Amino acid sequence: MPYKNILLIDDDSDDTQFFLEAVQEAGKEAVCHTALNPLKALEDLENAEQLPDIIFLDYNMPAVNGLEFLKRMGQIERLKNIEVIVLSTPPEEVMVPWLDRNNIRAKYISKPVHMEELKQILEELL
Repeated sequence: MPYKNILLIDDDSDDTQFFLEAVQEAGKEAVCHTALNPLKALEDLENAEQLPDIIFLDYNMPAVNGLEFLKRMGQIERLKNIEVIVLSTPPEEVMVPWLDRNNIRAKYISKPVHMEELKQILEELL
């Protein structure tokens, strides 16, 4: 399924800019919206006319971490079917089993350090 409407939730503005550049370089026909505050993003999602096709979510954020965000998102019926990819710094070997143990239905990708690596990931996903 091609994802045309992307939402990135990440409190780090440098990481956000890096992600936006990678989406653009991947050459996909996608619109990427960003949110720095996960609580505001959740509120906006609840009231949005058009929902994103996919959400990329940082795990390590102040106020509400990725797990708490996903739990709250799962309590909102209209948001339950949005695909979520947690994109954060811990290695996949640590986070994937952790997501499974917490019954979190989300994919996990370790944040790439290099633009080419992120671009390749996005080309495959989008």
